[in-house]
Amino acid sequence: MRHEASLAIAPPDLRDMPEAVETIARGTWATTLRRLRRSKTAIVGLGIVLLLFLVAALADVLAPYSPTQTTPASLTVPTWQHLMGTDLLGRDVFSRVLHGSRVSVYVGVVSILLAILVGIPLGMVAGFYGGRTDQVIMRLMDVMLAFPIFLLAIVIMVILEPSTMNVVLALAIVRIPILARIVRGSVLSVKEHEYIEAVEALALSQPRILRRHVLPNCLAPIIVTATLDIGNAIIIEASLSFLGLGTQPPTPTWGWDLKQNLTMIEINPWITIFPGLAILVTVLAFNLLGDGLRDALDPRLKH
Repeated sequence: MRHEASLAIAPPDLRDMPEAVETIARGTWATTLRRLRRSKTAIVGLGIVLLLFLVAALADVLAPYSPTQTTPASLTVPTWQHLMGTDLLGRDVFSRVLHGSRVSVYVGVVSILLAILVGIPLGMVAGFYGGRTDQVIMRLMDVMLAFPIFLLAIVIMVILEPSTMNVVLALAIVRIPILARIVRGSVLSVKEHEYIEAVEALALSQPRILRRHVLPNCLAPIIVTATLDIGNAIIIEASLSFLGLGTQPPTPTWGWDLKQNLTMIEINPWITIFPGLAILVTVLAFNLLGDGLRDALDPRLKH
């Protein structure tokens, strides 16, 4: 007679579940990196973005002139002495474009980081706890989303005084509800998985579950959205500067240079073409990188 005990299968040890989940997560990120390296659009976008960061960091070294230095030679066409010509005040456009990258990088990156620091906790709390907490947070986000993003940024800048730091705060505020809603949707999906039930059975604290097991599995949409939002933030910053509500002169910015030189476009179109191209290439680079990250993190979206 066979013993029934010999046919019994030992139940899985729930204490090993968190480590197993982390191992799977590491394997998933390794696969994502391999997909990202095979994406030509992501590599091109990443290359341009890294070049932009390098230019912003080394603008003082790379620029042949001070961005605020005036000369008698105004409205000159591109020459070997002035690679992108000079503006109405005789300032070197090439030097101003290089230094203008600092404002764009600073505003784009810092504003999105601030939005992430606020939007992620709000979205995680709303999605994980649900109930009245979810209702209160999401209704507040809905009120903010009821305003067009650019219009809300203008209203905030009118209330505040125009400056680079206030532009950062305004852009962070308008992006918080978007990130919060994305994170909430991801948390609602992740918390239904079996491994979340397993770690809850271990009586782990809810903040630890959120930090170690929910947040890592919500990073994919956060990374993609943040990358694309940096490009959007750069466009809005340039638009606010164009309207005179952003960074104030004499600090060089691409948007302000477009506004200042627009009246001279018939005399010398080069002084408006180059700041516009800088905005175009920068935003395109972040969009290419964001699209590549989206395809790498979620290959089901690829056709």
